[in-house]
Amino acid sequence: MNNILEHRTWRYATKKFDASKKISHQDLETLLEATRLSASSYGLQPYHVFVITDPEIREKLKPVSWNQTQIKDASHLIVFAHATDFGEELVDDFITNLSDTRDIPLDGLNGYAEMMKSNLLGLPTDVKASWAGKQVYIALGNALQAAAELQIDTCPMEGFQPEEYNRILGLTDKNLNAAVVLAVGYRSQEDETQHLPKVRKSKEELFTHI
Repeated sequence: MNNILEHRTWRYATKKFDASKKISHQDLETLLEATRLSASSYGLQPYHVFVITDPEIREKLKPVSWNQTQIKDASHLIVFAHATDFGEELVDDFITNLSDTRDIPLDGLNGYAEMMKSNLLGLPTDVKASWAGKQVYIALGNALQAAAELQIDTCPMEGFQPEEYNRILGLTDKNLNAAVVLAVGYRSQEDETQHLPKVRKSKEELFTHI
């Protein structure tokens, strides 16, 4: 089995973390950079990522996360929050970054900017939020796989109250909504689920070649 499949077989949704083990600064930076480099529609990245280590905040988040122990015991808690609405600034900021990064005059990007604005800005607010939420999961997937390559354990979590996360983290005022949480750290030897075989559909059931 090659490393790509080994890493994906090794990872599992960690139910119990070893609270005494912390991710190194270097590995955390690598994990976050892999997340930053994720694909995104138009490259716009309509989300923000919060890395939470403050024990007081995590203590507040635990009861609104079904009291799951990962919230406190993981080395770091990563909250992916997507934009609930946006205007021209989302595209304008991206175009400025594109101009600076690739040394392209801004006026040479006007057509591209107008195309994105015409496709996105007229959408209803709920459709904008849904689209932005989908982008979050692309970033989450990259984070999961990067963590596996670093031999860092993870547990992606949707079992929490988004409105309470928004309140505790002050997201509503930033036009953000907590979409998914990723607990990262190292598995406890007491976590029995690490020994269970991975359950997935067979190739024959999952894939159709046309």
